[in-house]
Amino acid sequence: MSSAKQPIFFPGLNGIRAIAALAVVALHITVYLNRFGLSPYLIGRMPNGNPKGIDLAVFGVTIFFALSGFLITYLLLAEQAIQPISIKNFYIRRILRIWPLYYIYLIVALIVSRIGQVPHESISDLFYFFFAPNVPKSFQLRSDLLGHYWSLGVEEQFYLFWPVFVKAFHRRLFAATAVLLAAFMALKVVGFYVFTSSVFHTAVDVNRFSCMMIGAMGAYLYFHQRQWFIRLATHWSVQALGWLVVALAAVNRFHLANIINHEVMACLSTALIIGQAQGKGLLNLDTPVMDYLGKISYGIYVIHPLVIFSLGWVFNGWLPASNALHYVLVYALCTGGTLLAAHLSYQYWEKPFLRLKGRYARVKSAASREEAWKQ
Repeated sequence: MSSAKQPIFFPGLNGIRAIAALAVVALHITVYLNRFGLSPYLIGRMPNGNPKGIDLAVFGVTIFFALSGFLITYLLLAEQAIQPISIKNFYIRRILRIWPLYYIYLIVALIVSRIGQVPHESISDLFYFFFAPNVPKSFQLRSDLLGHYWSLGVEEQFYLFWPVFVKAFHRRLFAATAVLLAAFMALKVVGFYVFTSSVFHTAVDVNRFSCMMIGAMGAYLYFHQRQWFIRLATHWSVQALGWLVVALAAVNRFHLANIINHEVMACLSTALIIGQAQGKGLLNLDTPVMDYLGKISYGIYVIHPLVIFSLGWVFNGWLPASNALHYVLVYALCTGGTLLAAHLSYQYWEKPFLRLKGRYARVKSAASREEAWKQ
């Protein structure tokens, strides 16, 4: 636990964020190589004929969900230990963290989609404005610049009820969350095996509340220092298994069963989170570079499709596919451009809102090691 005055900071978690965010960027560069006049089939084709991407990007979002569930729950429990949770302040903090970049990018993306004739089905616009982009995702409506927003919608919907849930069940949070998780998994069983290939099937697959609840259960056990759990999560074999699964996902070789793939990844991600927090991870992610990349990972995730589109518009026709170095150049340009855009967004757009957000925090937290030292 942390005192009210000492900011809560978990070393290494920004490194996990960075890996997840960069995996998503790599995926979208790959499947949109055609915008540069290059072949997007470097990894192969999906059964529907679309370019195949990097599975780690799909699971990278799952890692984000587990991280969000862990951190939000830990902070809520820390607040509850001092005084009753302020639901209003929680919502204000989430608004100040998520909305400024969410809406400015949304507006720019909608304008660019129309002017640049980027594939986008406008019937879904209202869902994006009201934090329900997972609905168009469930109906498989296309939006090249906003398709990744579905995960932000899932997170915001989770945040709507989660602080109320934690406040109501904080003494029995683990058991209550386990019951809720079981109910959600039952819905997945119905979706996967009764309504196969339906919108309901897609909706319960897209809605990853289960992954956030797994992270939340890990936070409860860690906050209350359940030593059996900490020993298990930080054991070298569990840590090795976690990184092995991440590596397998990076080369498209991780698959158990569609209905539990993401929950398994969330469990192992939670173990990796505890390993980093305890300083017992097999990989040291607590470095200045990884720390900063994790700090700006929200901007990396939100902005990268527009960077890829913009650079594709500039370089299309100038990079013959016959030259392998052109592929390397595109990955470098898109990744570098995304990092620059995310850096500028964080420093000059997000930071003022984050400073204001701190005024509504009863329990202080730090976004990076540098910020933790300053406080």
